[in-house]
Amino acid sequence: MKKNKKTTVLIVEDELIINKTYAEELRYDGFVVLTATNGKDGLKIALAKKPDLILLDILMPVMDGMTMMDKLRNKNTYGKHVPIVLLSNLSSSEEKIMQTITNTNNEPTSFFVKSDWDLDDVVKKIKSILSKVEL
Repeated sequence: MKKNKKTTVLIVEDELIINKTYAEELRYDGFVVLTATNGKDGLKIALAKKPDLILLDILMPVMDGMTMMDKLRNKNTYGKHVPIVLLSNLSSSEEKIMQTITNTNNEPTSFFVKSDWDLDDVVKKIKSILSKVEL
């Protein structure tokens, strides 16, 4: 993770309780947190603020997470390389979902089924991903 600057995470999640819970936990852990409740706003924030990692819900109003990820990945160098962790309530196996998602050129870095992961595990996974990325 960054040595002199705090790491920024963008949470794009329409379920306000999940959005707020993740934001509070990440702030407690020392992250700068930006939030949006739909993909359209999330895309604007991502391009303007360039967070170090994006937690992105798949099913949202206005613009879904897959569309946001596709637009971001095709926008510029930042968008092509920023780590994206997809979040979903979909109950299919993670492996099956990842196979579907990665059939495009715009893969996420990771994927979580929200009900299968507790908050501490999500934060650990974020830290693990960021430790492998040159920020």
